[in-house]
Amino acid sequence: MSPFTEQAMLEGKIQQPFEFRPSQSPILVSMPHSGLFVTPSVAAGLTESAKKLPDTDWYIPELYDFLERLGVGCIKANYSRYVIDLNRPYDDKPLYETKTTGLFPDILFADSPVFEVAGEPGEVHKQQCKEQIWQPYHQTIEAELQRIKAQFGFAILFDAHSIAAQVPMLFEGTLPDFNWGTNQGKSCDQSLAHVVTQVLSPNYSQVVNGRFKGGYITREFGRPDANIHAIQLELSQATYLVDELAQQQSYQLDDTKLPAIQQQLKDVIAALLSLSFSS
Repeated sequence: MSPFTEQAMLEGKIQQPFEFRPSQSPILVSMPHSGLFVTPSVAAGLTESAKKLPDTDWYIPELYDFLERLGVGCIKANYSRYVIDLNRPYDDKPLYETKTTGLFPDILFADSPVFEVAGEPGEVHKQQCKEQIWQPYHQTIEAELQRIKAQFGFAILFDAHSIAAQVPMLFEGTLPDFNWGTNQGKSCDQSLAHVVTQVLSPNYSQVVNGRFKGGYITREFGRPDANIHAIQLELSQATYLVDELAQQQSYQLDDTKLPAIQQQLKDVIAALLSLSFSS
């Protein structure tokens, strides 16, 4: 997988902002930060460090490649978060009181610039990204959750993320392996957090509503009073990447770690599929 793929804008229109597969079950999985495409306007201004797309949720689609076999729907972003961050609100209102990145990131998690001086895209480009990437992604999630609810009586949105185990700009120390977010219990019925934490192997560490309590997608779409439940998983990349290479900003799956983490993720999704909520 190339860490830097340029996608052209043809006739002023962004091409295929995401991939979507409808669900045959009550669950939809969202992958807003796995995209590797950048627009020419973004590519032209990136710093050398940013060109490696270090803050990508690496290999999330590969980790969850079993979803279709389970009948679980999926929406996966194609564009990098450096083009636009789909897990931030349209008005870019801050989600955290601590230091973080916004709708159009200008700093890396390493606390260095995303763009060279005067290299950041202008307002026309940003508005285009909001209209042609952000809005369709969120509209598709909303429509699919409503369709799922109409079919099954309830819907579950699983927002799938990953992050380096150590990011000093965002948090101190080392993250647990599994970081669950339910917006302090507001985005889903408590049974969701219970079932995923119970099914998790003791070989993995975990926390609920620690540093990551759920981003905009979890907070916006999680409406348990309307029987639409949302939960976010921020998975430590130490659970599946080759550690030594990741430290050098070369991101490769660790074949020795992969079978165990994929089995664990399958168990999590299977446990969620066992849940049912009355209308």
